[in-house]
Amino acid sequence: MERERDPFKPPISPAAMAAQTAELERAVADAESAVGPKHPDTLAARGALARCYLFAGRPAEAIALHEKNLAACEELLGPDHADTLQSRNDLAVTYRSAGRAAEAIPLHERNLAIQERLLGPDHPSTLATRANLASAYWAAGRIGPALAAYRQALDGQERVLGPEHPETTATRGDLADAYRADGRIPESIAMHAQNLAIRERQLGPDDPDTLASRHGLGRAFTAAGRLVDAVPLLQQTAADRERVLGAGHPDTLASRNSLAAAYTAAGWFGDAIELHEQAVAGAERVLGAGHPDTLAFRNDLAAACQQAGQTSAAIELCQQVLAAREDLLGPDHPDTLASRNDLAAAYAKAGRLAEAITMHQRNLADLERLLGGDHPATLTSRGNLAAAYGRAGRLPEAIALHEQTLADRERLLGPDHPATLTSCNNLAAAYARAGRLRESIGYYKRALNGRKRVLGNDHPATRATREALTHVRDRRDASLLPWRRRPS
Repeated sequence: MERERDPFKPPISPAAMAAQTAELERAVADAESAVGPKHPDTLAARGALARCYLFAGRPAEAIALHEKNLAACEELLGPDHADTLQSRNDLAVTYRSAGRAAEAIPLHERNLAIQERLLGPDHPSTLATRANLASAYWAAGRIGPALAAYRQALDGQERVLGPEHPETTATRGDLADAYRADGRIPESIAMHAQNLAIRERQLGPDDPDTLASRHGLGRAFTAAGRLVDAVPLLQQTAADRERVLGAGHPDTLASRNSLAAAYTAAGWFGDAIELHEQAVAGAERVLGAGHPDTLAFRNDLAAACQQAGQTSAAIELCQQVLAAREDLLGPDHPDTLASRNDLAAAYAKAGRLAEAITMHQRNLADLERLLGGDHPATLTSRGNLAAAYGRAGRLPEAIALHEQTLADRERLLGPDHPATLTSCNNLAAAYARAGRLRESIGYYKRALNGRKRVLGNDHPATRATREALTHVRDRRDASLLPWRRRPS
């Protein structure tokens, strides 16, 4: 999702953030002393401090302040007052950012019901709340409701506010990011391109929102395998953000990280790792070693190392991120579970299959308990456990899990969703390992046709499936050669 503009005055640096946070802390203390803990001035100061805490990676402190504000607003002003609605929204957004999306959803839903009753379904505030609810649904893994809510909010904003209103472009950018993550790449590209044209014309090429659109479009190009478009666009965005926002601004670091991911996709592992390391070092310096963004950048560095065959480095980084996320977020947070999955995958690639399988089994059980059997993260975890079984030669278990994952994704996402096609490809590979070549060829054909149709003929995933299909066909043909020979 597009980042909200940060609450700190530029330039962003650890010293500047600390000084501004201390100033806000003094403002809260002074207001509480002068006018009391429930005075509107105190509530405003407390909300500003909470936003700074959240940006600085201190979600627990931000949540405590927003919870105090909401209780005061409901007591003094009632549940339907505009300030109460804003306070409830602030708490919901903070819950979502802290990985507590399940707690954010009912707060957004309550606000939406109140605003629809008091203001009507097409009021700009109602539409903004619907977009925020969509973001909470997305964070909770409720993909269908999230996309529907985003679409409904965007349609309403285009109709009421116009297609070029800032709130409309913000929702369109969020929906474009969701489409990219959901594998609907052409739609993501079209929406980001539309936003970029609007923002360049209205705001100019250097506005932070324009740069956010350029960054989103570059990431969508990377997802589409259009690296010839993605790399120069992301290079330009990283340079422009450094010039406009500063080298240490979180948006600049995010651009550097996204460019590194594009380099990884292109196979330029040396450049990718160097750029990821710069992003990690910058985030550690500006945000701190334990900030969620810093941990995300370090996780991406681990992925690049693994792609480059630097398995030991990848494992060490994954272990660091997992330990930090368990400490910061708890063992059941989605980011913690994702880190455990990444570490298990690194163990599998290193041949440490017993550890990988044990960790994947634990992760799958946790995801099924926390998110349910149909959540996208659960399906990914099941597929990864199947892959580890395959590496360990436990082919019947691997095939059964791959078959289950494919059937579930077909039911939930449809036959042409990129994740469904990945499951189809993985099942084909498992059949090939088991010597079931005819079945393998059938599923590789299906995955290839789908990827050509959805991703394009030159997408890296399409090329990989085409090469795998050729290899399995060669194996089948070789197995038939002795039967074709005739004695002389």
